Amino acid sequence: MERGLRVLETDKTFFKKLTNTIGKLFVPTKVGFNSVMISIKRNNLIKAYLNYEEGNKDEDLRKKYEDTYSLYLESIDKYIMDSIYKKVKSDTATQFEREALANYYEVTHLKETQYLEYKYRKQKYLIDIDYETVKNLNKEKLRYKYDIFYAAKMDSLYKGLLKHYSVQLADNLVAKDKEQIYDKIFSTLEDYIGTILPIKIKNDENENYKEIIEQYENYEGYTIGRLEQKELIEKKAVLLGISRQLFTHSLPLIVAEQCYIKLLKETRDLIVDTKIEQKRKAAYGLLINLIEEYNIRLLSTKIYWDKPSNRDEYKKFWNEYKDIQKLKEESKQAYEEQKEVLFIRGDLKKLQESKNILRYEKIIKFYKTRLVEIGAMKNLKNTYKTLGHYTKQKQTA
Repeated sequence: MERGLRVLETDKTFFKKLTNTIGKLFVPTKVGFNSVMISIKRNNLIKAYLNYEEGNKDEDLRKKYEDTYSLYLESIDKYIMDSIYKKVKSDTATQFEREALANYYEVTHLKETQYLEYKYRKQKYLIDIDYETVKNLNKEKLRYKYDIFYAAKMDSLYKGLLKHYSVQLADNLVAKDKEQIYDKIFSTLEDYIGTILPIKIKNDENENYKEIIEQYENYEGYTIGRLEQKELIEKKAVLLGISRQLFTHSLPLIVAEQCYIKLLKETRDLIVDTKIEQKRKAAYGLLINLIEEYNIRLLSTKIYWDKPSNRDEYKKFWNEYKDIQKLKEESKQAYEEQKEVLFIRGDLKKLQESKNILRYEKIIKFYKTRLVEIGAMKNLKNTYKTLGHYTKQKQTA
C-alpha cells in the first residue's frame, strides 16, 4: 500500500504551542527529578502495554498495564501542578504559561458537570503533552513503541468521547445546547482524523485503512488556508464520510443522520443568504452532493425506520435513483438533470411537510424556480378567471 501521507502539523494552534513548550521542559537534561520519574513510568507503561497485547490480553497483564498507566498519568499531572501552577501562584509565570494553566483548568472544571467528558479529555490532554516529549527526544525505537500505545489508547479515548456526545444528543436539549454538541462532535472527528488516523495508516501492515486513504487525502485539502462557509461545510461532510467507516458504534447511524441533516440546513441557508450568483451556484452544487451522500452513504444502510411510510418512501426513491444511473453512460447531461430533479423534488416535499415551513419559504421558492428552469415544473401565472353566471338572491330570515 502507498504510504506517502503526511502527518498534519498544527503549529498555529494554541494546544500545539502548549504541548511543544511543556514537552521541551520534560526532556531529562533540562529538568530534574520530575522528568526522570515521567521517563521511568513511561518506559514501564510501554513495556506493560506491549506485554498485555502480546500475551493474548491476559487478565493479570491487563491489571498491571492499567496500574502503570495510572501512575504514568499521575506523574505528568504532578509535573504540571509542581511547575506551571507554582509559577502562576508566585506571579513569575509568563502570559503563555498562564494561558496554559487556564487551558488545563478548562479540562479539569468539567469534572463537576460532565464527568465522563472530563475523564476522557483529561487523559487525552496529559498523553498529548508527553507525546510531544517523545517526539522531541528523537529516539526512533522509543517513538515506534510509544506510537503503538499512543494510537491504541487515543483511539479508545476518542471513541469514548464520541459515544458520550451521541448519548447527550438523545436527551431533550434546547437548540443552543444541541449546536454545542454538534460542534464538539465535528471538532473531535477533526482532531482524530488529523492526528491519530495518520499514525494508524502509517503503521497499517494489514491495509485495514486502504479504503479511507482517498477520503483522508480529500480531507487534507481543507487543512490549508482560510476556509469559506461552503468549504467548512464540505470539510464536515468529509469528516462524516470517514466516520461512517471508523466510528460505526461510537457514532451511531442515528447521530450521523442528525449531523447530515444539520449540514443540509446550513447549506440551504447558505444558498438563500448568498448574494453573489456564482457562490450561490457553488452552494447549490454542494447541496446536491450532500443530498446524494446523505441518501446513498447513510439512508441506504438504515435498517430501523420510525415510520413504515418513510421506509416505503425511501424504497421508491432508491428505485428511481437506480433507474437514473442507467443514463450515466448514455448522456451525462440527462443523467445530471434527472438526478437533480429527483433530489430537489424529494427535499422540497420534506420541507413543505415540515412544521417550520415558514422558515424554509425562501429555499422552497428557490427550488421551484430551479425546477421550472430545467423543465421539471410549469410556472403557472397568478391569474384567476370565474366561470358561470351568478344572480343575487334575496335572503330570508
